Amino acid sequence: MDVGFGEIAARLRAAYKSGPVAPLRDGLAADDLDGAYAVQQINTKIWLGEGRRIAGRKIGLTARAVQAQLGVDQPDFGILFADREVENGGTLAASALLQGKVEAEIALVLARDIDNPVATPDDVLRACAYAVPALEIVDSRIENWRISFADTVADNASSAYYVLGDRKNAMAGLDLYSCGMVMETDGQVASVGAGAACLGHPLIAAAWLARTLAARGETLREGDVILTGALGPMVTLTSGAQVRAVIGGLGEVRFTLTGAAA
Repeated sequence: MDVGFGEIAARLRAAYKSGPVAPLRDGLAADDLDGAYAVQQINTKIWLGEGRRIAGRKIGLTARAVQAQLGVDQPDFGILFADREVENGGTLAASALLQGKVEAEIALVLARDIDNPVATPDDVLRACAYAVPALEIVDSRIENWRISFADTVADNASSAYYVLGDRKNAMAGLDLYSCGMVMETDGQVASVGAGAACLGHPLIAAAWLARTLAARGETLREGDVILTGALGPMVTLTSGAQVRAVIGGLGEVRFTLTGAAA
């Protein structure tokens, strides 16, 4: 028997403590975009009611190959919460994750609001205060990452934690298209990529987000962090991993996963 969005949302919240759950097919069709965002919004409202604070947004599914794998033709987005930021160079307990992975990204920080249903990359550029290198630590509350588009959207776009680099790079003169990315784990190259891998350009991805939120009656706010999407393949995290990413022209960012897994 089909279940309601509220029950699906509760199942996902419980999974953070009790472990991954089966794909959400009993209440959410694999391609149900509106239903998936409705579930995400239910949990966002509950978490805000518990005192958590929104720090920005993350964009997912920016790689064409991943979109093709899930049978979709657009990215998705999730909420970044302030309490999920890991200090650059800091540590994260492995027990905080269920089945964590990491990817390197470019993060944009806004100097002013964007509320424009036809926002362009140039509009985003003018609204940005600066850019930093970032690591997004993703996780899935769905067993074995067996996700459909609706699963990952409902699960807050598989968001978990994030790390921002310390160097605040002014936007003028930055090459966010051909800049290279190298991510290492324990000193060994684990993933390589470039700005162009992110939907063609990180500003294109951010403009998509601004338009999508505006169409939903939401606004990107001054001070918001936007994780624009992966520049290279995700890497599975193991306990004790020391992760470092370097992005050309932007600097480096790092963290260590400590302790035993949950």
